[in-house]
Amino acid sequence: MDELDRLGLEEFRKEEKLPVVVVLDDVRSMHNVGSVFRTADAFRVAKIFLCGITGKPPHREIQKTALGATESVAWEYFEDVTHCLEKLRKQGYSLTGVEQTDQSLMLHEWKPTKHQPCALIFGNEVSGLSDDVLPLLDIALEIPQGGTKHSLNVAVSAGVVIWELFSQWK
Repeated sequence: MDELDRLGLEEFRKEEKLPVVVVLDDVRSMHNVGSVFRTADAFRVAKIFLCGITGKPPHREIQKTALGATESVAWEYFEDVTHCLEKLRKQGYSLTGVEQTDQSLMLHEWKPTKHQPCALIFGNEVSGLSDDVLPLLDIALEIPQGGTKHSLNVAVSAGVVIWELFSQWK
């Protein structure tokens, strides 16, 4: 770690975080949850909200891919995603869903206001964001794809979108 010039856990907790939170709604795979924790750590995301059936730490399968990021990234659980989103809206977050809709904006066309608090919302691996979530969004983002599949893995999608936001703000 010294050679890589990485922060220790206590140093990381004290560092300023991006005004970004990630909301995982009904994400089934514990490996996906762990991967999102690890990505959130890499880009100093402020917090992860785990909603519905999404698994919570401590869990062996989450730890396997998180590699300790459940200790560095703050998280909170909500049984109902709509309650989570209502709380975030009251705190001034823009609600940004990642979903293919008839009104979604392609990710490369997205121009988020620099340092405007942003909640990035990701849904279930099979069904995506629920019908309860879609009307609450300020914007839906779609990741352009050119292959035969119609979607990416949720952890990969989170990495792509978080990187896009991070790179635009840096």
